[in-house]
Amino acid sequence: MSGIHIFNHRAMATNFQVRVADEEKTYAGQAAQAVLALLEDLETRLSRFRANSEISQIAELDLGEKMRLSAPVYACLKIAKAMEQATQGAFSPTATVRHQQGESPAWSLLPMESSIRCDSGKVQLDLGAIGKGFALDCMGDVLREWSCPAFLLIAGGSSILAGKAPANSKGWSCGLGEDQAAERYWLQNASLSGSGLAVQGQHIFDPRTGGIARRQNRAWALADSAAESDALSTAAMVLDEMEISEVVLPNPNWLVFLEESQGARPVGRRSLLVRA
Repeated sequence: MSGIHIFNHRAMATNFQVRVADEEKTYAGQAAQAVLALLEDLETRLSRFRANSEISQIAELDLGEKMRLSAPVYACLKIAKAMEQATQGAFSPTATVRHQQGESPAWSLLPMESSIRCDSGKVQLDLGAIGKGFALDCMGDVLREWSCPAFLLIAGGSSILAGKAPANSKGWSCGLGEDQAAERYWLQNASLSGSGLAVQGQHIFDPRTGGIARRQNRAWALADSAAESDALSTAAMVLDEMEISEVVLPNPNWLVFLEESQGARPVGRRSLLVRA
């Protein structure tokens, strides 16, 4: 029978959930298996906590050394570079090492070789603020290849990627906050990510200074891709409101919500959300 079929899996130190709508249960299960196999593969490549991952191998590069990357790792780092530039340095995959060591390593991507080069320091990358979102984007691509366009992918509750709306619905109901959040929107073909201090405390660092981010208590970001929304919500924790406006306004597909006592206040020009 068709409907919404739910599959759970633990990876990247969090709980992932795959929801597939409007498909026969057995076929949805097969598609979900393919998606979760991809997730496992991505974790072996992107996790800095796995000794043989590509991210761990990058950290061993000496000055001037290069390393050829697999297609997904190169793609993830390319997005990370782009988001670092777009957020004026408020997001960076080297924010943790800057906090710990007082300076950030320099690295370059070499597109003709699909490689990374160490330009200074030890390139210790932490993809926690973009890796899960990148994984959701890749998982969504697999579901579309399986002709399962109506899906919702969740990573730990902080990152959501919505595909096409289920039949006879306005989209997937997603909240700003916990599962039963009062402020909810219909989401389709977009991603919503949240960052905050309530669960992990002061764990977000300002890549520009190495200090702890203290601008916001909680922020959410809407974008077309989960990698973008993850990086953007992290950056929003670091930036003040004027800086957020400078980052978001040139990008009409981005929207940031800042937590206030009376609810979340949007910053940006995107107007594709419909209240649920």
